[in-house]
Amino acid sequence: MQAGTDRKTLVTGATGFIGRALVPALRAQGREIVAASRRAAASNDGAGVEWRTCDLLRAETLPAALAGVRVAYYLVHSMGGGNADFRDLERRAAEAFVDAAARAGIERIVYLGGPAPPGRPSEHLRSRLAVGEILRAGPVLTVELRASMVIGNGSASWQIVRDLAMRLPAMVLPRWLKSRTRPVALDDVVAALIAAAELPLETSAWFDIPGPEIMSGRQILERIAALRGRRILAVEVPMLTPQLSALWLRLVTRTDFTLARELVLGLGEDLLPTNERFWNLIGHTQLVSFDDAARRALASESRDAGVRQ
Repeated sequence: MQAGTDRKTLVTGATGFIGRALVPALRAQGREIVAASRRAAASNDGAGVEWRTCDLLRAETLPAALAGVRVAYYLVHSMGGGNADFRDLERRAAEAFVDAAARAGIERIVYLGGPAPPGRPSEHLRSRLAVGEILRAGPVLTVELRASMVIGNGSASWQIVRDLAMRLPAMVLPRWLKSRTRPVALDDVVAALIAAAELPLETSAWFDIPGPEIMSGRQILERIAALRGRRILAVEVPMLTPQLSALWLRLVTRTDFTLARELVLGLGEDLLPTNERFWNLIGHTQLVSFDDAARRALASESRDAGVRQ
C-alpha cells in the first residue's frame, strides 16, 4: 500500500456526526480528502477537501464518488426518519458499495459499526453487524471497528442520555438502565478510524474499540448530571421495558424518535465491547475518561448554542 498521505481518501457520510470530526482530523495529517454526502453540502474548498455527491442507494452515483480514491470510510446508515425497512436499505447500500469499491480499485474500506451483544441483537445492531459482514466478505480489504456509545456533540446515543440527565430532576429507572456498556470518546474513535486505514493486515478483520470504563446506564446519567452540579432521584420500575420506556423518550429527548427507539431497544442487556486488542495494536492506550469526554461534549454544545444565538 502507498504511504497514507499519498492516497486520496473518501469519507462517506461526511456531514454526519463522525464524518464531521473525521474530515478535519484527516486533513490535519495532510491527506487529500473526498467528502461525500447525498446532497452537495459544500463547494470544493481548495484546501484538500473535494466534495462529491454520493447516494449509496443510487448505484450510478458511486463510480464518480470513488474515482481516484484508495481508502474509503463507510460511515452511513439508513436508520431514523421513519425508515421501517432500514435493514433492507442498509444491506442494499453495503452490497452496492462493495461492488463499486472493487471496480474502482479501492485498497481498503474502514467501517464503524456496533458491538455484538451476548444474546439476540436488536434490529438496529443486527443490521449494523450485517453491514460489517457484507463489507468484510467482499474483495476489498476491510477493517470493521465496533463501538458502543460514542460520547460527543451530535451523537444520538449521547443526546439521549444527556437530555435525560439534564432535563429530569426525578425519573423512573427502567430495567435497561441497569445494562452495562463501555462509552468511548469521539476523539478516541477518530484516532481509531485514522489508524485503521494504515493497520497492516493480510485479510479483513473486525475489532472492538471499548471505552476505558464499564458503566451502567444509571451511572452514565448520574455522572453527566454531576458535571452540572445536579442530582437525579431515580426510582426503579422493573416492568418498564425498553419498548415501553422508548415511548416516553418522545417527551424528553430531541433525538429522532425512530432512532432513539432502536438505540434503547439495543440496551435490553449488556452491550460490552471487551476486546482491547486494537488499542494495543495501534499504540493508543491512553483513552479519554468518560467525565472528560462528557465535559468536551457539553462544552461543544454550549459553543454551538452561542453561535446559533
